[in-house]
Amino acid sequence: MKDTNQTLLTFLSEVKPTQQLWALQDTKSEDWVVLDSLNYEETEVMPLWSSAELAAVHCTEEWKDYLPAAITLADWLEFWIDDLVKDGVVIGINWIGEENDLEIDLPEFTQSLVDIEVL
Repeated sequence: MKDTNQTLLTFLSEVKPTQQLWALQDTKSEDWVVLDSLNYEETEVMPLWSSAELAAVHCTEEWKDYLPAAITLADWLEFWIDDLVKDGVVIGINWIGEENDLEIDLPEFTQSLVDIEVL
């Protein structure tokens, strides 16, 4: 299994200078990629990446109509959290779709982002 702390620390160190997260968004419907968790039963995961390049690797096959879309930390903290909490979504960190990918609960992830947000 991946070292959770190192994976998260690397992600945060890459996000801090840009103050952006990257997710995949459908070019037509504007829906975001959220799928079944590989690690938790009956839970959905929203994969996020620290760069557009890491996200773009996944814009193939079933996600060929998706593009990397930036979400600022400020927008994430202000607009995204309530809906994701209601839906019970966990976050995939620099997710590649393998069983040992880091999936982190939303409160822990959110606190990590608050700690690096530049106001």
